[in-house]
Amino acid sequence: MADFWDSITNSFTDTFIKDDRWLYMWNGLGITLIVTLFAAIIGIAIGFLVSIVRSTHDKTGKWKIANAVCKIYLTVIRGTPVVVQLMIFYFVIFISTAGVFVAILAFGINSGAYVAEIFRGGIISIDQGQFEAGRSLGFNYGRTMWHIIMPQAFRNCIPPLANEFIVLLKETAVVGYIALQDLTKGAYIIVGRTYNAFMPLIAAALIYLTLVMLLSRGVTLLERRLKRSDR
Repeated sequence: MADFWDSITNSFTDTFIKDDRWLYMWNGLGITLIVTLFAAIIGIAIGFLVSIVRSTHDKTGKWKIANAVCKIYLTVIRGTPVVVQLMIFYFVIFISTAGVFVAILAFGINSGAYVAEIFRGGIISIDQGQFEAGRSLGFNYGRTMWHIIMPQAFRNCIPPLANEFIVLLKETAVVGYIALQDLTKGAYIIVGRTYNAFMPLIAAALIYLTLVMLLSRGVTLLERRLKRSDR
């Protein structure tokens, strides 16, 4: 048993402590969080706008050209792999511009397509009577959407939005394809230095798991707070 623990200790030391190799993963974690956070913000902004265009067209028949553009965007983004989109942005459109910027933009645009449908589903789930109630108060369509429909739709969207951001966090593991050192790439670099895949890859998996659990916990607390505010 002593030999087993000695082996684990030596492997841990060689993997993370020697030559400060833990910094590869620490720095990579920072990149992962930055890309995820700003991509999520972009995704929410794009998704909100696209959902408004789509739902407005569904309700009123207006904005036909904008709706057609949004449908093309949704079809292309949801119909192609995110890693292919990432490489197109990096190697074709921006031609090796700063990797962090390209990754944020690519993942934000990709996430926006899914967020748009989540928001649209939330809007559709609101009873038609809520629109009529807004009009009876003298609100136009825009004010009805902003003050009555969207607050209710947002609450319905919290669980699927949380799931989308969890997926986004894990999808950022492919940014190594554009030479960006994220958490996964940091672990892979350590593997190349030590020829030991177990320790760094398990550590990366545990870090991702911890982040997902923290995000899920935060969403649960938010849902509880919103339920209390309804009482």
